[in-house]
Amino acid sequence: MKNVFLLITAFTLAVNITAQSPVLKEAAPSTAGVSAERLSRIDKLIQEYVDKKWIAGGVALVAKDGKIVYYKAIGYDDINTKEQLKRDAIFRIASQTKAITSVAIMMLYEEGKLLLNDPVWKFIPEYKDQKVLDKYNAADTTYTTVPAKRAVTIRDLLTHTSGIGYAQIGSPEANAIYYKNGIVGGIGVDNIVLGDKMKKLGTLPLLHQPGEKWTYGLNTDLLGYVIEVISGLSLDEFFKKKIFEPLGMKDTYFYLPKSKYARLATLYTEDAQKQVKIMDETLNLNGSVLRDFPATEGTYFSGGGGLSSTALDYAIFLQMLLNKGEYNGKRILSPTSVRMMTMSQFDKIEWPANKFGLGFSVYTEKSEAVSPLSAGSFDWGGMFSSTYWVDPKQKIVAQFFLNQFPNSHGEIHEKFKILVYQALSK
Repeated sequence: MKNVFLLITAFTLAVNITAQSPVLKEAAPSTAGVSAERLSRIDKLIQEYVDKKWIAGGVALVAKDGKIVYYKAIGYDDINTKEQLKRDAIFRIASQTKAITSVAIMMLYEEGKLLLNDPVWKFIPEYKDQKVLDKYNAADTTYTTVPAKRAVTIRDLLTHTSGIGYAQIGSPEANAIYYKNGIVGGIGVDNIVLGDKMKKLGTLPLLHQPGEKWTYGLNTDLLGYVIEVISGLSLDEFFKKKIFEPLGMKDTYFYLPKSKYARLATLYTEDAQKQVKIMDETLNLNGSVLRDFPATEGTYFSGGGGLSSTALDYAIFLQMLLNKGEYNGKRILSPTSVRMMTMSQFDKIEWPANKFGLGFSVYTEKSEAVSPLSAGSFDWGGMFSSTYWVDPKQKIVAQFFLNQFPNSHGEIHEKFKILVYQALSK
């Protein structure tokens, strides 16, 4: 009888261990049904772009079934000294920050601190009785407004349907109105405070009626301030305590500790021939953007674009989502919330085959006709030419980190996707 009990106990323990969500580990591609030989085509692709001086270098990571089957740095960190890029280089991830902020909002949702249909003014009074841009005079930046038909909600912010635009990189109207009122895009800014700018943003006109259409904008920066108001923590502290430390993300920050300054990847731009060159210390983008802002003691925590991270750290975050909210025994979100985030919430976006979830572009059956990604996959990227995706059907987490703006050769990201999938055995 004792032996039977021990056998049952051992079997139960084995089942529980097997059922645990994958934790990322490097493994031979063949153990995940991936061809190492065909994956090597990624090396050739990146090296070709480096040799043609279209990019300086990049870090690519692919994980399948929780196994890291490809993880390489190819090219240069410094094209002048020929210093090689390293796998643990810290990249400015820009709008890849949005996924982390969206997860943080859903954590508060799960704690009963907010509802997705709550009006933003419930947390930030400046967003009550908002106006919508009616007529705009480009000659002197004056405008008229009409009343908003309803309040902007948390869901509107998550789906980019609020009518809030982008400062510095948005429409001419948004750029002008926001610039005149000191609103910034949130990347590489001086010592200003998130709450001050987000309160001011609430007094400015929306670009269209809430829920009317999809407009990429400062929605996620505003969500970052909602998190600060509800939690009583700075966005920096909330991320650290609630997401980064539990997941073991040791290299993700708004502003790097001085001990990690040397690991910040060099930021590149292009010359007139569309060839890569090191960016000047300050980028003029409808206002100054500091090139090396992560290596400063900044005070502005942009939930829409301020973080820097490594390929491995961000892959851990993505694997948590693929694991339906859990990683290495730490549950960040429930499977239900991950399902909500990664299903269609709004279908009138710029890419007809895709829909938009709560923070991500979501692939559909129509998408499968034009992309190797499976229906149900979700993705996004960043201003400095970085991209990621998660494919729940194929159990894939993948990303390609560059640090370059602009990048006229951005098609390399689509080619990277193709080369990942052509290496699968099924």
